[in-house]
Amino acid sequence: MDRIALISDIHANVPALTAVLSDITARGIDRVICLGDLVGKGPQSDLAVDICRDRCEVVVRGNWDDFIGDPARNDAQRWHQDQLGAERLRYVKSLPLSVDVLVSGQTVRLFHASQTSVHVRVLMSAEQSVHLAMFDNTDLTGAGSVPDIVGYGDIHRSYQMGYGHRLLFNAGSVGNPLGTTKACYAVIEGHVGSDEDGPFGLQLLQVPYDAEATLATARTMEMPHFDALAHELRTGQYAGAMRLD
Repeated sequence: MDRIALISDIHANVPALTAVLSDITARGIDRVICLGDLVGKGPQSDLAVDICRDRCEVVVRGNWDDFIGDPARNDAQRWHQDQLGAERLRYVKSLPLSVDVLVSGQTVRLFHASQTSVHVRVLMSAEQSVHLAMFDNTDLTGAGSVPDIVGYGDIHRSYQMGYGHRLLFNAGSVGNPLGTTKACYAVIEGHVGSDEDGPFGLQLLQVPYDAEATLATARTMEMPHFDALAHELRTGQYAGAMRLD
């Protein structure tokens, strides 16, 4: 059977990204899809973009990717823009919003936050009607086959939930995980590209990494929001919005 690794919410944390990609390679997985938010929060947005661009066969746009290049409203946003440079800012803003993959006769739809916008957050605790709406075709997803399986990122917490024949899951966050201090990602398994009904598997994985190395880089670079980032990486608990507006 085929396997595809799904990474999301890298947030410029290169040690976490490197650890996850090393784990993916060790498992013999060649195909990687990124569900967005390559940039921001952490100190090395430029390297995170370059690595994902080289390693991932598809990268979809996250909310940070979407707004980071907008006219800067404060010094923090300008700091992140300076790390990225003009060409990378254009690249992340141009990323697609959704991708569909056929696996064992099922359509797997992948996007960053929701079926309507990269800026609309859907929590694990959302009402069932909100979760079921994630399977709708919209302007963001395009008009295609209604998906059987939906995977997304954005909320930084891994979970899976079944609704009859449908499956909704979150891949968690590589670079800014919540609920754990380990880098998270997902693996889907089945016959990729086949329209025949067949076996399908989903793994939600966690990988240890050196968070102090990330924080040492952030401190050396005098990155904005250092204290909030340090709290989140060391505890796995949300420190509050790192606002750039």
